[in-house]
Amino acid sequence: MFFPMKTAALVIWSLSFLVGQSLLTVERGQAAVDVPPEDYSLYDRVIEDKFLTSQIRLVLLERMTVSRLVPDREGSMTADFFQEHGFFEDMLPQELVRDFVGANQSPTRLEARFQFGVRYRFVSEGTMEDSEAGAATPVLSDRASPVHALSVLDRLAFSRVGRTLRNDQALVYVENMRPDGTGAGFLVWCRRQGQEWKLFDTEVVWTMRE
Repeated sequence: MFFPMKTAALVIWSLSFLVGQSLLTVERGQAAVDVPPEDYSLYDRVIEDKFLTSQIRLVLLERMTVSRLVPDREGSMTADFFQEHGFFEDMLPQELVRDFVGANQSPTRLEARFQFGVRYRFVSEGTMEDSEAGAATPVLSDRASPVHALSVLDRLAFSRVGRTLRNDQALVYVENMRPDGTGAGFLVWCRRQGQEWKLFDTEVVWTMRE
């Protein structure tokens, strides 16, 4: 099919404009789902307070955030699910629940921004990534107490963080799924005290035992 020169130029310009707008939309969408840098301080606090011991030398982290609260149950990240189970005796602010649910409708890639003082490695779809990140904490070993599997925390997965409008309360989900098939998932309710976040309360969402 042939177009007059002016018509052809107009078609080309229109296509270029649409492609440019589509690329801009994709870029904005990708930027919109990036995990904010300030969320990593909350992840650090949860890891330090809930999981780290003096024996841990390496932490394995799921690269992608989770978008459900119960394994193999995709519909568990909804306000109705919260209302049905009455987490924290229904004391969570509704705006906090809404923000948490809204932020976790799809998985988001985590970056190497953790600073909890122990080396860590990302795991993607069950495959361990090559590079490690984090503080250069030495792995101590001697004949009396050799390093063994207990020195590795395998593995943690996080949700995105939900916040109140005043940014004085936050909610995050974390799960520890172990290689032996056991594990548990927790909702962690945080409150800001001055410039620091404190873990206010924890609710067990699920457990899995042998």
